[in-house]
Amino acid sequence: TSPLHSLPENIIMVANLSIRLEGGGIKRMGYEIMSRTRNIFVINLGSTSSKVAICRNESIVKQHEVPHDTRELRELKTPEGIVSFYKRIVIGFLEDNGIDLAEFDALAVRGVGKWGSYRHGAYLLTHEIVEDCHKNPIGHIGLFASTLIGHELSQKFGIPAYLYDVVPTDEVPEMACITGIPNYRRKVASHTLNCRATARKVAEQLGRDPNGSTFIITHLGGGFCTLAYKDGNIVETYSAEEGSFTPERAGRIPSAFLIDLFSNKNLTQEEIGRILKKDVGLYGHLGTSSCIEIEQRIREGDKKAAMVYEAMAYQVSKDISSLGAVVYGKVDAVILTGGIAHSKMFTGWIKERVEFLAPVIIMPGSMEM
Repeated sequence: TSPLHSLPENIIMVANLSIRLEGGGIKRMGYEIMSRTRNIFVINLGSTSSKVAICRNESIVKQHEVPHDTRELRELKTPEGIVSFYKRIVIGFLEDNGIDLAEFDALAVRGVGKWGSYRHGAYLLTHEIVEDCHKNPIGHIGLFASTLIGHELSQKFGIPAYLYDVVPTDEVPEMACITGIPNYRRKVASHTLNCRATARKVAEQLGRDPNGSTFIITHLGGGFCTLAYKDGNIVETYSAEEGSFTPERAGRIPSAFLIDLFSNKNLTQEEIGRILKKDVGLYGHLGTSSCIEIEQRIREGDKKAAMVYEAMAYQVSKDISSLGAVVYGKVDAVILTGGIAHSKMFTGWIKERVEFLAPVIIMPGSMEM
């Protein structure tokens, strides 16, 4: 996939497609983008919550967020059911607010494409990307739904839709993709959108140029991502499948366990899928993915909850520390972001283990709109 609009670094978030342009306008790959008022509808459908917003240039005019119950999402079995569930959120917002998308300039979508096809930046959402998404879904079901719904609305209302800082962003050195299995190239994925936006924000606060800074960033959400950000690029990353277990992901799994699991003739494909993707992470251990609930249980003396929760922080710390070696230990800051970064308990455990690398900066929440 080739970028049709690879937009400049001074565009801060997904809503800012073709807005913050220096010098009144730019021309890239034959496309001219002029500075003017632009109305953009943003779609960001997730695993813990979904957000939609109306943006005018850099301002969010109206935003709506819907939290999700993990148990409810687990009942979505088919692509049609997944899209239908999330589409009700998007269409409901448009209808409730009397919005005609034909009057908008563009859609901005946090979606997915195929492995190895993207660097950071903006890409026109095409039919080919949708086909790739159907053939080989990447990430959680919200990303899949965002891509399909965004493309459908784009076609229906005749306005372009763009993906921005997609999950399968791959700009790591080729050395990082060599595995112990010949002819198998490692698949790279990260929470590119929030991590890059957070890097730019922290660089601004530190009075640094983001293109001359080195950060190790961990996004703490339903899934985690720990990455090394250097000079504006993601040079290494632990995806939710490679790194720590998370509230809703299993994280790295020993190959011996997988061999035993798939060799067990008494298990169906659905049961194997449940073991690997559903009854996992904090949810699998403790019956809930809510960190608020787990911390309350810890305060009430639940020793198992305390052990599992701190084990998750331990594994995140290990991921962060190992990425220090990738950048030769030259780190300007370690950044913790995402919803769980609100937790003083969880971030405190991580900080104790990793602050030998660099100052730890906590930026709770996400900059995804």
